[in-house]
Amino acid sequence: MFRWKATAALAIVASLTLAGCAGGDGDGGGTSDSGRAERLTLIAIASPTSYDVGQGAEYGNRSVFFQAVYDTLLQKDAAGEIIPWLATDWEYNDDSTVLTLTLRDDVVFSDGTALDAVAVAASLERFRDGTAPQAATFAGKEFEAVDATTVTITQPAPDPSLINLLSIAPGLIQAPSSFDDPSSATSPVGSGPYVLDSAASVTGTTYVYTANPDYWNPDAVHYDSLTINVIDDPTAALNAMKAGEANGLPLVNNDAIDEVSASGWEVASNELDFHGLILLDRSGAMAPELADVRVRQAINMAFDREALLDVLQAGYGTLTQQVFPTTSVGYDEALDSTYEYDPEGAKKLLAEAGYPDGFTLAMMSTPAFQTTFDLVAQQLADIGITVDYTDPGTGNFITDMLAPKYPATWMSLEQNPDWQLINFMIAPEATFNPFHSQDPQVDDYISTIQLGTPEEAEQATKDLNAYITDQAWFAPWYRKQGSFAHDTGTAVAMWPTNSYPSLFGFSPAN
Repeated sequence: MFRWKATAALAIVASLTLAGCAGGDGDGGGTSDSGRAERLTLIAIASPTSYDVGQGAEYGNRSVFFQAVYDTLLQKDAAGEIIPWLATDWEYNDDSTVLTLTLRDDVVFSDGTALDAVAVAASLERFRDGTAPQAATFAGKEFEAVDATTVTITQPAPDPSLINLLSIAPGLIQAPSSFDDPSSATSPVGSGPYVLDSAASVTGTTYVYTANPDYWNPDAVHYDSLTINVIDDPTAALNAMKAGEANGLPLVNNDAIDEVSASGWEVASNELDFHGLILLDRSGAMAPELADVRVRQAINMAFDREALLDVLQAGYGTLTQQVFPTTSVGYDEALDSTYEYDPEGAKKLLAEAGYPDGFTLAMMSTPAFQTTFDLVAQQLADIGITVDYTDPGTGNFITDMLAPKYPATWMSLEQNPDWQLINFMIAPEATFNPFHSQDPQVDDYISTIQLGTPEEAEQATKDLNAYITDQAWFAPWYRKQGSFAHDTGTAVAMWPTNSYPSLFGFSPAN
């Protein structure tokens, strides 16, 4: 359905059933003759909408399904650094508009066809021309097979995010031999570490994989078989854990950490997503009040972030008032003190903006996160803003947001690397800027980040972060601790740049 790399968004839109929990006995099932553990059983909160890279290729909470069957051109290690994978080397031309990739020459797809430059270029084109959530990131890019092991990517202007994109969904390589197969959405053909056992799998519920006997990197494969069960209900997922039916699962709610620890399991964590409000209608097309920066600043002053973190995440996370992550060159710790919790001061700002009696703001809600929406309404009411909620239905939450049908919304979004973040929720055509809000100063900063020297780009990133924080484009509360529970027989290296651990980060604990 969606990717958006938004942990809570996937929990909102998932409409999945609990069934077919293939067992995991907490120790990986023993060791096989191959020297690997026999099996790994994981739980995911959302299933893939399609294995066709042109339709459903996603990362975030769905990454594990795609990593199982497809390789990416580049890969990230446990520290989040880019490393060689299908591509062993890469180099830009002088103006960074042409990227040349050198490919491995020993890789075959699971149907026996060769993974060469022609196949790679065709797969990248399929992603660009398809409807996958990140397809727009390849807009304007051209792909050419120079020879059997050389691919060039030519783009109209430098794209500082391209290398990273090739390590996630846009870099997934599907066998062209499967493009015209009507079953490609459910029967993937890739070069990944596993092959989907379609006969043993139930689409939407249970996915069973066997180790690829011809995988080019056998040392990276730690289990003979992999099972992923889709369970969107947190209580049902915990019950499956307690029953020994899984080796690892993401925790939707951090208030379950004590229960997980009491059961003898361990928790790996990162901080990837920020929770808070996106003030979408900054030009005031739908909600004229939001066009005034004082109103947006007042909304930021309305929230008791510390209390929200305690109530909604049991304190697991870090307070923040900026959307750029701590790993960004633009991050500034001082910005996290821009807006103090000050309802009275917020009321004064509203009065200065011409709203002494407040106003009504239309927003969405969903039963899945009712406590969150109740607290938003309560804290905004304390400064005179009445929230008029509409429940669009779980499946329409993201769709209606991006239509756009509402001027503001609560959301959980990943704090991406800088250029991706800009094109995710700041730039005029960004996915999470559905009103196409534009500011000449923001445009100048974005241009410098893309075309300036490294030093100029770094300063512009700092300036951009400070500017949109001051202009209150968003109202972030905290970075939520992303938590992944696992049994003591399974070691997990948490990926610092994705909500679900890398499949290559799972191994039997010694």
